[in-house]
Amino acid sequence: MFFRRVGTLNARRVPAAALIVQSVWTALLCLTGSYGQLLNYVIFAALVFYALTTIGLFILRAKRPDMERPYRAFGYPVLPALYICLTTLVMLLILLSPSTRQDAFLGLALVLLGIPVYFLWRRVEPSPPAAASRV
Repeated sequence: MFFRRVGTLNARRVPAAALIVQSVWTALLCLTGSYGQLLNYVIFAALVFYALTTIGLFILRAKRPDMERPYRAFGYPVLPALYICLTTLVMLLILLSPSTRQDAFLGLALVLLGIPVYFLWRRVEPSPPAAASRV
């Protein structure tokens, strides 16, 4: 999905290139604004994915009811449904608040920017074969 070099381990079995890329990306994000702004970017995007993951629980159980479930969701279906509702409410409150709306949209835009980048990347660099030295 990313540069092949980033997915390799060094002689000490550490993904050093991945750590460097992540460090540079983190430093660039830190230069974009205050801690509060970064928190707003991340929180809104994270809430979107948390809600989508929980929705996926319902979809998976509907499409694959016979699938083995090594982990059982506590309070299913009530608590996951309540979680989706509360998460959606928090996201709406973030979007309705003038002080956090812009940061939430910027965070969401940053995440959505990854979609075309992902598909472009798949065209440019084909999937590597599975290897033991990959992360």
